[in-house]
Amino acid sequence: MTASPSPRPGWIVWSLRVLATGHLAGVLGQAALAGLFVTGDVDLLAWHQNNAGFTHGLLYLQLVAAVLLWRPGRGPGWPAPASLGLVALETAQVALGQWRVLGLHFPIGMAIFGLSAVFTVWTWRAFRRGAGAKVSRGVGADRPSAA
Repeated sequence: MTASPSPRPGWIVWSLRVLATGHLAGVLGQAALAGLFVTGDVDLLAWHQNNAGFTHGLLYLQLVAAVLLWRPGRGPGWPAPASLGLVALETAQVALGQWRVLGLHFPIGMAIFGLSAVFTVWTWRAFRRGAGAKVSRGVGADRPSAA
């Protein structure tokens, strides 16, 4: 008989969920603002820039929550480096946007959106009530254990 892992503190899980969801909403807002800007509403470039700072700040907080989930929360470790990878991508994204290198800025933005969406969905699915230890590690998320 194996001991079940200790549950992660709920405030850490909820912090990660809220921050990942907020970050994803900010990323979606970035895409909408960029789309409106390129159609000719040049005033939205300032909104796009301000939203970038806010969204990037949420991502740093998401990184802190992911580290707390891992240590001391004893949750999976991969969300911390995944969040750090998003920080690196988004930092490059911001720099490329400021330098007006749109040939890289747009595709990196789409990658950030996709990765953020997957991460956010994981935060909501992985820690459902009654989910087993395998689910919290991201393995066999929808299969019952054979034990």
